[in-house]
Amino acid sequence: MTVTTRGLEGVLVGETAISTVGKEGVGLTYRGYDIHDLAKHSTFEEVAYLLVYGELPTAPQLQAYRDQLVKLRRLPNEVKLLLENMPGSAHPMEVLRTSVSMLGTLESESAQYTDHHIADRLIACVPTMLLYWYQFHRHNKRIEPWSSEEQTTAGYFLQLLHGKKPEEDMRRCLDVSLILYAEHEFNASTFAARVTTSTGSDFYSAIVSAIGTLRGPLHGGANEEAMHLITQFKTLEQAEKGIREMLADKVKIMGFGHRVYKKSDPRSDIIKAWSQKLSMQARDGYLFAVSEAIEKVMWEEKKLFPNLDFYSATAYHFCGIPTPLFTPLFVMSRLSGWSAHIFEQRANNRLIRPEAAYVGPAPRPFPPIQDRG
Repeated sequence: MTVTTRGLEGVLVGETAISTVGKEGVGLTYRGYDIHDLAKHSTFEEVAYLLVYGELPTAPQLQAYRDQLVKLRRLPNEVKLLLENMPGSAHPMEVLRTSVSMLGTLESESAQYTDHHIADRLIACVPTMLLYWYQFHRHNKRIEPWSSEEQTTAGYFLQLLHGKKPEEDMRRCLDVSLILYAEHEFNASTFAARVTTSTGSDFYSAIVSAIGTLRGPLHGGANEEAMHLITQFKTLEQAEKGIREMLADKVKIMGFGHRVYKKSDPRSDIIKAWSQKLSMQARDGYLFAVSEAIEKVMWEEKKLFPNLDFYSATAYHFCGIPTPLFTPLFVMSRLSGWSAHIFEQRANNRLIRPEAAYVGPAPRPFPPIQDRG
């Protein structure tokens, strides 16, 4: 009898040296470095370099990498025109999916545009793509990416979004968030990128596959859904009562539990601390207390812990980031991890082609049309 596993849960489908949650599913490391150390001592650019190039950069290498990313932020005029002609009502993830595909037609993978160059190019210019479209359709403004003096990706994003130099706590909060989201072994979007890569396809196609996969609410969209949930409540009492009623009605509560973690998501407490810190200066800082109330009920009723998406929602909100831009921030970060997996798949490639257990009808004769009931 053939044994099948829905969703490939617990099935090993390959090897990776990029990241792991460990055999017990209680931690997370990027190329051997613990996520807590990276979040405390590193920056997103350092982590992106680590993932894309395999080792942490030296100080001169890091500065050169930052300088390179700044130079790669500009968009071709053709991409700007595309962004202007996209509907303002489109979901930002659709905007990124289409814009990356367009860039791939202009700077297609070649001897001039190598895979590592494309990885750096996308890490650098995806924030520009997103906010060029956002500012054009929301405020009728064409942003100029080279006008930003911010060398960090987090600071650059916030400056383009708000039109001013970001507050340091907000910049660092977003920087840490990008570190936490950068990589997570064979998650759905990463696996999609590796499947596309395994066919011998180009770099951009693999990234577009990943963006399309991340679009779903069961993967990247969970932070948006968490924010919609949290803002329904004004007090702790409302939150506790409301969540218990939703659970009784079997409504799925987004932002809790995780396929690969058994006891807790090691990233959650890191971003939760930042959400709490920013809440102290926010007008609607009570949303952090509401979040804690929801967390309490989910543990009492379901023994489910918050994952990274849950407290990322309020952390982003307190940074003044509109909810529809939450999942695109995931893309900005995970581009580094996706790129690392594309390189790894190419280095030891075999077409990914699983088998399926057939449960349809047995072989049967083809009936003439006049005999069909």
